[in-house]
Amino acid sequence: MKRAGSLRLLSDLSNFSGAARLRELLAGDRAIRVRCSPDGRHLLLLRPAGAPTPQLLVAGRGASAELERAWPAGHPSPLDAFFLPWPARPALILVWESGLAEVWGEGVGPGWRLLQSTELCPGGGARVVAVAAPRGRLVWCEERQASAEGRLQLPAAAFSHRVCVRTLEPSGEAGTNLGCTHVLLHHCPLFGLLASRKDLFLVPTATTWPGVAHILLIWSPGKGKVMVAAPRLGLFYSNSLNPGRGDTWDFRALLRSLPGMLSPREPLAVHTWAPTPQGLLLLDLRGTVSLIQSHGGTRVVGTLQEAPVGPGRSAALGTFQGTLACVLGSTLELLDMGSGQLLERKVLSTDRVHLLEPPAPGMEEEELETRGGLRLLSALGLFCVGWEAPQSLELPSAKDLVFEEACEYYQRRSLRGAQLTPEELRHNSTFRAPQALASILQGHLPPSTLLTTLRAELRDYRGLEQLKAQLVAGDDEEAGWTELAEHEVARLLKTELVGDQLAQLNTVFHALPTAAWGATLRALQLQPDGNGKLRSQALPDVWKKVLGSATAGKEPPNGILPPFELLCQCLYRLEPRWLPPFVELAQQQGGPGWGAGGSGLPLYRRALAVLGEEGNRPEALELELLLGSGRPKAVLQAVEQLVQKEQWERAVEAGLALSPSSPLLRSEIFKLLLAEFARHRQLDAYLPLLCRLCPPELAPAELLLLLQTYLPDEVGPPTPFPEPGAEPPLTVGLLRTLLEQTGAHGRPSGPVLSLYEDILWDAGTPPPTPPRDL
Repeated sequence: MKRAGSLRLLSDLSNFSGAARLRELLAGDRAIRVRCSPDGRHLLLLRPAGAPTPQLLVAGRGASAELERAWPAGHPSPLDAFFLPWPARPALILVWESGLAEVWGEGVGPGWRLLQSTELCPGGGARVVAVAAPRGRLVWCEERQASAEGRLQLPAAAFSHRVCVRTLEPSGEAGTNLGCTHVLLHHCPLFGLLASRKDLFLVPTATTWPGVAHILLIWSPGKGKVMVAAPRLGLFYSNSLNPGRGDTWDFRALLRSLPGMLSPREPLAVHTWAPTPQGLLLLDLRGTVSLIQSHGGTRVVGTLQEAPVGPGRSAALGTFQGTLACVLGSTLELLDMGSGQLLERKVLSTDRVHLLEPPAPGMEEEELETRGGLRLLSALGLFCVGWEAPQSLELPSAKDLVFEEACEYYQRRSLRGAQLTPEELRHNSTFRAPQALASILQGHLPPSTLLTTLRAELRDYRGLEQLKAQLVAGDDEEAGWTELAEHEVARLLKTELVGDQLAQLNTVFHALPTAAWGATLRALQLQPDGNGKLRSQALPDVWKKVLGSATAGKEPPNGILPPFELLCQCLYRLEPRWLPPFVELAQQQGGPGWGAGGSGLPLYRRALAVLGEEGNRPEALELELLLGSGRPKAVLQAVEQLVQKEQWERAVEAGLALSPSSPLLRSEIFKLLLAEFARHRQLDAYLPLLCRLCPPELAPAELLLLLQTYLPDEVGPPTPFPEPGAEPPLTVGLLRTLLEQTGAHGRPSGPVLSLYEDILWDAGTPPPTPPRDL
């Protein structure tokens, strides 16, 4: 049975002091500000500055005296007024644009009297443009006036405001003690100030500089934190802001330190703001109501049946018992805050309706029956809106609801004709999901634990649904599709990448490769280390999914690539220079045994296959992949290619880089380069590097035997000098350096092991050159 909303009259206002004036003001001016005292016994009505006849009226229930003040045209009038949360006796504070603040209270005798007057902006030079009174504090936004000579130009003038705070404490007959002024924000734009019981919201206004009109701030004095949020961008950052510790921020420097906050965005199209215990409600011009929570997160609550036509139409928002109440003109709409579903729509007899804040805890006994409801005030009286449920209504248990919903779900998927029943689901072990959820809801798992476990998934799901709605509406399609691709890749990387999931991953990478790679970059936590390498902080399980391969001997169906090949292909198309570092990092993350996967191929071979058939691959990338593989056979193949290209220095350096880990590979590369050294003189400039590559266990005799093998055959009798244009032969002078390297540890003390070793330690001078016959 559907529950029904009730609108019950609490008072026709006749029990308030000054009832006639109270009704007159409520019926006459739609823009009048209405506030309720924390105990719910006093009402404050203020026609603010700029109204034709600024006026203040404070009416109290019962024998309380009224306070009425009026300001003639041309005289300064209060910018705003607030009740102070003093439990002993009612008090209020009035604030003027000039910075004048007056504290009024009910004394021992009848009537209201001025208790204190102070200047918020001593010395002049400032104008208060917004003010709020969160619990125990007075916060205001003031505009710093520039001198005539130093008139500020845009955009500097748009950041000529600052936000200040002073503490408020009760002080006997003196009324209130105001603490020292502390500046929270310097060089900020014009902000509107809205206070809930715990937080202060700094919101953009119609005159806020457009470049920052998509940003709002949430200050939580109890936590000493400020949250900077951009609802349209989905960004929010937390920073310390505790006046007790002297914290203060330059607004411009604060934004520059927060990545993405200054991304171009349209200003927030807000019709009405409303602070609530749950956060800040926002009604936009399309009729959508959103909730901005104190931690910066934003969610859509629901959409009204009727959108506000323009800023001139009045609207009021409030919450009670998990329900959103919106008064738009003479219409009251009640929406479920969890689902956004319209619960009830009522047409009121007047369009001048104000929603009052709920009284503070500790209300009078006669108001206990209205606890949990929302109070509406109009010239017709004070009303309470709430829910009435029949006494005989029995709600089904959460466990019953689980099996009923699951029954409908499985019936839609089932191909059999027999009808499923909740009883069958209860006792059939085939359907385990509803049984698990029912056991959780029965209390086997605390709700807080369940919420903690599911919070991230629920947040992602909610954001994804909002993004889909944005794409359907055609808003910012390019950015929307990019974000959707990122969400999908992040989701798929958390699943087993086989079958449909792998096919879906391939589809996303082919359709939106840049967005897909960006999501992979975040999932693997890839970062360059400054030396041309990559590092990763991702968990081994994530890498294990990425490095998994197709079944041995089978081609992927329909051209679907395994995850590793898919990433290599994407990186090859977007940033080819990062492909070798990525493959090298994957080999390190995979460890022994992972690289082969199911196909028996090492990772570098799988990456080479993505580049194409052998002979058609980019030579530079192929070389980098071979050299970075760490496999002796692959590195030797790469060095042979470098020798063919006559890139001698790189060939020698490749051997030196791998020599500590593989002495056998070092020996093979040395023999390969020694053969080239024996045949021509292009390696002479790299002889010091070649000497370092020489294996330490190689004896001089073995070196000379190798050289003899590689020396070219003589085609004629030897000549002392080469023929013009011919390659110079290998000389003893060049050879001596290599022979010294093989005997670098000194001349042996034992017998000479080789016929040629004595030339290495002959310290005598060479014989003189015989004279030549001219």
